Amino acid sequence: MSSIKSIKARQIFDSRGNPTVEVDLVTDDGLFRSEVPSGASTGIHEALELRDNDKSKYHGKSVFKAISNINNTIGPELIKSNLDVTSQSDIDNFLLKLDGTPNKSNLGANAILGVSLAVCKAGAAKKKKPLYRYIADLAGNTNIILPVPAFNVINGGSHAGNKLAMQEFMILPTGASSFSDAMKMGTEIYHHLKNGIKSRFGLDATSVGDEGGFAPNILDNKEALNLIIDSIKTAGYDGKVKIGMDVAASEFYKNGKYDLNFKNEKSDPSTYLDSDSLKNLYLQFIKEFPIVSIEDPFDQDDWSSWTTLTSSTDIQIVGDDVTVTNPNRIKMAIDKKACNCLLLKVNQIGTVTESINAHKLAKSAGWGTMVSHRSGETEDTFIADLVVGLSTGQIKTGAPCRSERLAKYNQILRIEEELGSSAKYAGNKFRNPQA
Repeated sequence: MSSIKSIKARQIFDSRGNPTVEVDLVTDDGLFRSEVPSGASTGIHEALELRDNDKSKYHGKSVFKAISNINNTIGPELIKSNLDVTSQSDIDNFLLKLDGTPNKSNLGANAILGVSLAVCKAGAAKKKKPLYRYIADLAGNTNIILPVPAFNVINGGSHAGNKLAMQEFMILPTGASSFSDAMKMGTEIYHHLKNGIKSRFGLDATSVGDEGGFAPNILDNKEALNLIIDSIKTAGYDGKVKIGMDVAASEFYKNGKYDLNFKNEKSDPSTYLDSDSLKNLYLQFIKEFPIVSIEDPFDQDDWSSWTTLTSSTDIQIVGDDVTVTNPNRIKMAIDKKACNCLLLKVNQIGTVTESINAHKLAKSAGWGTMVSHRSGETEDTFIADLVVGLSTGQIKTGAPCRSERLAKYNQILRIEEELGSSAKYAGNKFRNPQA
């Protein structure tokens, strides 16, 4: 038995300077620390992130209630239970029962997740295994595969101060020979993109958004795609690097239509697009550019539009706000054939076990899974080990810029080095790497 000796939480700060939760868990094997990320464009169906809402402090975003729930309720009760740290599912189920609500609104998903992540790290140490191997064991995965990184190189939407409506424009080095080769391609293209933006829009246009991507003050989404294509060609990787998008369409859904000018104070309702027009815009993008993945193309409850687009194209359609890593929402999306890939965010659901089960549910439907960071990130590299342990084949954790983003990519480089000659890279099979 490796029982928990102590659990202590504190308030720290994420990459946006907002408060978040950190947990220190101590066992006989040492201290295990976790840090909880936070999103900006969040789905209404996500598990509840508990904030204090005291406007006199931290703009209402402090997390002292969540910390108190860990220090005064979760910690003492979990220690009293005497559950072994290697019993991840038992501990996660214990936490769910302790909370007793469908969306973790009693104790807070941020409080529960912080403990669940720390327990997982402690369990790996108890088993004397690297974290990714331990997660693979928890998931029943025997074939370790390194992911294709989806670098968010141009930021828009709620992640940047420009007028660009669509939130993320990503590059995926599917034609790389290894993860380290993918990093080489991604970083080189990123720097060529910076030079291209600088020459066209000036030096002040090379500032970056929340996830490290550039945020030039452009309005036309197609212009962002052309900038990326030019950079791929300049870097000499034409044909080896594909494009992905996260539209985050729920952010600009108004009265049944989509306002691609929503960041302008004087947007004109007569210019709003209906679902069919927006679908045709995506299909035109797919025809013109090497786009292999589009995330959140429609509002989180605009189900029929999702289904229509997914049936109209062979590319990957990723559900984030529509599925929020929640099994009930995933089942609805499977039944409606609304998308074909799950965006997996641990803080949307709140425990390691539920995250693994969400991936398994998606996989059973023939979907892909893309593991994802949040726009408000920490130095915690847990999702790097998670994507390798689950071998989902794809991860998005920002641009090759800002240390809280690079921390994840660098951890995968370390894992690749540890695997040595047995390291396998998902490459063109990123949607179904186990095939």
